Amino acid sequence: MTTLDLITRAQAGEGNAFEELTQPYRRELQTHCYRMLGSFQDAEDLLQETLLAAWQGLHGFEERASLRTWLYRIATNRCLNARRSASRRQAKEWDVHGVEPPEPTRLGEVPWLQPYPDALLEGAIDLPPDPEARYEQTESISLAFVTALQLLPPRQLAVLVLRDVLGFHANEVADMLDSTVESVTSALKRARATLEQKRPLESEPRPAPAANSPSEDAIVGKFVAAYESSDLDSLVALLTDDVFISMPPLPFEYEGRKPAARFFASIFGSGRKFDLVPTRANGQPALGAYVHGTDGTSHGVGLFVLTLAGDEICAMFRFENTVLPWFGLPRSLPNP
Repeated sequence: MTTLDLITRAQAGEGNAFEELTQPYRRELQTHCYRMLGSFQDAEDLLQETLLAAWQGLHGFEERASLRTWLYRIATNRCLNARRSASRRQAKEWDVHGVEPPEPTRLGEVPWLQPYPDALLEGAIDLPPDPEARYEQTESISLAFVTALQLLPPRQLAVLVLRDVLGFHANEVADMLDSTVESVTSALKRARATLEQKRPLESEPRPAPAANSPSEDAIVGKFVAAYESSDLDSLVALLTDDVFISMPPLPFEYEGRKPAARFFASIFGSGRKFDLVPTRANGQPALGAYVHGTDGTSHGVGLFVLTLAGDEICAMFRFENTVLPWFGLPRSLPNP
């Protein structure tokens, strides 16, 4: 059945036709909302809002643009409304029992960041590369990139994602935002300049090993062995000189090998023992963290996402245990 037939049937009120019409775009639209909002939960909500708005407004779709472009217009504007109306979420206070962290090197500007499960990226970042796009799809979902995006003003964020990540033409973006090509071009220039200033980790990038490659497995395996055995020296040896540690929604951030060593020393000094369970987030290796309990159970305490550079770790993001179910990980495990 052709797209035109599906549109006709959907406009006549056939829900199954609408489902079939929009199904190919749902994963990429959800990923788009995630880039715009930095929140996996909000992206899920905004995807549903987008589909509802599309269903209710389908009678007005006149095919002046492709269905995909029309859906992106709806999703982008819903995300812009959410960004403008939502107050900045508050950072949390340190609440890890039995651990006294060292003084952070700085406080994070983006405490509401959440990870995105790789299991949901199929069909979203493996699209054919667009010649207009400036960023690789895998790079554009990385935590460093998504974090930097959240520091842009909403309109600049939308323009940069639509132009440099998704490869829409300037006139298409102008139409989506009810703007002009000149305004889009100006916003894009400002957004690019700001983004370059906000991404210190990318100043001299070394390529990460290929996903799920033996090289990646080796680095992650060394990290797991060091962390589970509380071997501080072995763990610190895996870090770059300018390693960066972030813990949203906790505002503490540590930059540099020595501050990172002090942070991990505070964790290991608590006497707690950990199990780490592998998964993937944002196109990066990730690990569910479980601490041994006295009841014979290891309790989930968070999710680590590692950023690799060559054969070293250049960043680690630590998220709360509430994200574990998104990755199919349990809240607890039997002690080994």
